[in-house]
Amino acid sequence: MAIQLTPNIKDTLTAARWRSLKLYNGYRLVIAILFFVTQSAIGDKAYWQDNYVSLVLAYFIFSCISGLLTWLEKPSINYNLPTQIIIEIVFILLLMHMQQDGVSNIGLLLIITIASASLISDGRYALFYASLATIGILLEQSYQLVSASKPMQNYTSAVILSLSCFATAWLAYSLAKRVQQSEWLAVQRGLDVKNMAQINALISHEMQDGVLVVDQSLQIKHHNIQAKRLLNLDFEDNEPSNWQGKSLQTLSPEISQMIRRWMYEDNVLNESSHANILKLSTLSRELRLRLLPVAENRHEGAVIFIEDWSQMQTQAHQVKLAALGRLTANIAHEIRNPLSAISHANQLLQEEEDNNPATTRMLQIIADNVQRLDQIIKDVLELNRRDRTNQELIQLENFMTDFYTQFCAVEKIPAHCFKLTLQNSNTMIAFDRRHLNQILWNLCKNGWRHSKNVENSLKLTVLTSTKRQDVQIEITDDGKGIPESVRSHLFEPFFTTEKSGTGLGLYIARELADANGAVLQLKTPAKAANVRLGTQFIMYIKKA
Repeated sequence: MAIQLTPNIKDTLTAARWRSLKLYNGYRLVIAILFFVTQSAIGDKAYWQDNYVSLVLAYFIFSCISGLLTWLEKPSINYNLPTQIIIEIVFILLLMHMQQDGVSNIGLLLIITIASASLISDGRYALFYASLATIGILLEQSYQLVSASKPMQNYTSAVILSLSCFATAWLAYSLAKRVQQSEWLAVQRGLDVKNMAQINALISHEMQDGVLVVDQSLQIKHHNIQAKRLLNLDFEDNEPSNWQGKSLQTLSPEISQMIRRWMYEDNVLNESSHANILKLSTLSRELRLRLLPVAENRHEGAVIFIEDWSQMQTQAHQVKLAALGRLTANIAHEIRNPLSAISHANQLLQEEEDNNPATTRMLQIIADNVQRLDQIIKDVLELNRRDRTNQELIQLENFMTDFYTQFCAVEKIPAHCFKLTLQNSNTMIAFDRRHLNQILWNLCKNGWRHSKNVENSLKLTVLTSTKRQDVQIEITDDGKGIPESVRSHLFEPFFTTEKSGTGLGLYIARELADANGAVLQLKTPAKAANVRLGTQFIMYIKKA
């Protein structure tokens, strides 16, 4: 999810100016139509009547063309607006001249034009428009006096109209500056709010914790993807239109009941921050809900933060194991030297010819336990090396064939008891060769130890497909299987059901698989007549 910042302030203000100019063009078109309606009231002479109609027609055409260009927003408003205003001032002056009755009637339109242009242009060119109108008014009045059509007329009306134009321009300029500052501030605040909302949505989307926002009636107002994954809410997709407004009671009755209890019950206890943390066990994981009110009154709604408590406990467990691994690695190095001395001394004692059976038995017990301690030390040291991977491209089928041959020879397993099945002869993976060999050796050795040791008791199968992006390796035996009570603790370190086991084999196998980007799982075995059919481990490895 990426942030899409809103348009800048300058573009927003320009769009507002275009809207104002469109409204003004509508006003101009109405004025042009009114001129057509009232043209019969103009003068008695046919000469003036014909020229007035032609001028009104030209003004109407100009209004239509200006409206079209404004609607198309062509050209730039910094050229469009001044051009329209200058042409309109000229038209109004010509209409005043055609009317031949001074400046008392149509001349008032100049004030509206100047005021509108000043506001739309944010005060720019206001005095220029007033100066242009004043010059036209004075020239028209001078022409009327020179032509002697009305000898008694003077400049009083023209001067008053001119002063009105300048006063209007100045007031419009001052007002436009104030409006511009207010509009600039309002647009800036609006853009900041929109950008902040987008940033908040991005943060909520990328959070590791789930977030739910509900109102007083437990209607969902906001929800991120992590909440859907943790709660497994049945939404069609991630679009807000598909889930916003749904009732939490319908989607998760258990959470809904917990929130209602938090809202309306135990008012005193809920003042404590510890009382706002609730735990929910669902979908084989433990979730922690942290509730915060959206307002001072908790009855108005809540913000629900959903944390995967099981994952947090697993991470804490991993940290403890890492610290324990470093400690035990140091201890293992210190133990190895005296252990080697004990093993060497025991071998020398076993070579004595006059040992009685009891002494021989005791020496063999020492040798077995020394070997067991040495294996524990190797496993502990391997725990501290899980992140030291040296991945390389491996041709899987060749590797599996070599492993099969070597494993059967070392563990003395008949070929008919261990079946290898390969589906594809040209599959490449990226894996640490030593780690892959150790994982397979551990799993196959456990499978052979717990199998019936008959034909096809142990199976190693490699499944590949062109449609899948991973390779599936299955290790299956025909033993008694793993009990339900043991299965949940199977991959825990130092957990074992055998007297001679260290409890680190499967744990190290899964850790090495994780270090190489693979997934090791125990598959639930099939049942036939209530008899469990062996054990199956599956490892998923991405193709190179």
